[in-house]
Amino acid sequence: MSLEPQYPALSDLKARARRRIPHFVWEYLDSATGAETVTSRNRTAFDQVLLQPSILHGEITPDLSTRFLGRDYPAPFGIAPLGMSGLIWPGAERILARHGAAAGVPYCLSTVATQTPDDLADVIGNQGWFQMYPPRDPAIRTDMLRRAKDAGFHTLVLTVDVPAPSRRERQTRGGLVQPPRLTPRLALQVARCPAWAVQTLRSGMPRMRLMDSYAPKNTGTLPSTAHVGYLLRTSPDWAYLAELRAAWDGPLIVKGVLQAEDATRLGDEGIDAIWVSNHAGRQFDAAPATIDALPAIRAATPLPILLDSGVEGGLDILRALALGADFVMMGRPWHYALGALGADGPTHLHDLLVKDMIANMAQIGAAGLADLPGRLVPRL
Repeated sequence: MSLEPQYPALSDLKARARRRIPHFVWEYLDSATGAETVTSRNRTAFDQVLLQPSILHGEITPDLSTRFLGRDYPAPFGIAPLGMSGLIWPGAERILARHGAAAGVPYCLSTVATQTPDDLADVIGNQGWFQMYPPRDPAIRTDMLRRAKDAGFHTLVLTVDVPAPSRRERQTRGGLVQPPRLTPRLALQVARCPAWAVQTLRSGMPRMRLMDSYAPKNTGTLPSTAHVGYLLRTSPDWAYLAELRAAWDGPLIVKGVLQAEDATRLGDEGIDAIWVSNHAGRQFDAAPATIDALPAIRAATPLPILLDSGVEGGLDILRALALGADFVMMGRPWHYALGALGADGPTHLHDLLVKDMIANMAQIGAAGLADLPGRLVPRL
């Protein structure tokens, strides 16, 4: 039975997820940092990108297929990494990896996920990307890369925009601690969400298993925004990037780019693609909207470009592609879908995104993704 009559938009999934998962989990997923102005800035900037309707094209069957980093994809979007996915919905990483493999779109596993690359080797298919928060210890880095490669993850994503823990005040007020444990306050919230509670009881409280495998014992309780990963990782510099490039023989993407001059140098360093991101506002509240930063970065580099942060539907994907992105990634939307519908969520969201893209491409007379830049309404 189709889920579309009940949940025709991402906003419907988001509203149901908020009711089905505990409050402290919701605050972890939905919050940003500071006054959370980046959240509204991303939304406002997307809404200011207009596309020109076009008439008398006859029947159009839009083609969403694209080629990115040497691979063919049926649609130009994928699943971005989100730390502690399994906190949002138990088994999230396996559900998302399985969906990516079945739908033919990339799934990017976070270093601080609740499953390791090894755990997903049997479900990732050929769609595995691995996101790395850079370990300080070269031996840990080497072993982490080996494990990702052996598990079938072929593309590496280095995140460079998290030099230190952010504050995320809403998350702190929500009461989450690291590693996650149930305080009396949180237990009351869990009791109000029976589906989440039952699934979590079956799988156990989520932990950052990859990080735990390298962490020293007895790290104690950490603030919710300074998990065990911060005990192991470093803030990378250009020398670190060069070492990583030499150590990884597959495609290497750098995530967290907002300046055109950085994009230019990354091309000189042998990076394969640039990921424009403001971490969805979770790190720095004065960052520009990604869609505003995109045109200058596009003009500065011939490298393929990905974009995330603030993407809320198929129309936003089209806007990003029209302004020069080659591929669009989303993190929170997939997790809203998981929180709302469990294992059925990703497939339903994927269907909504595709239908939204097709409907809007028909309105602007775009038969393929290459037509999108020509449909931009110039900004005054």
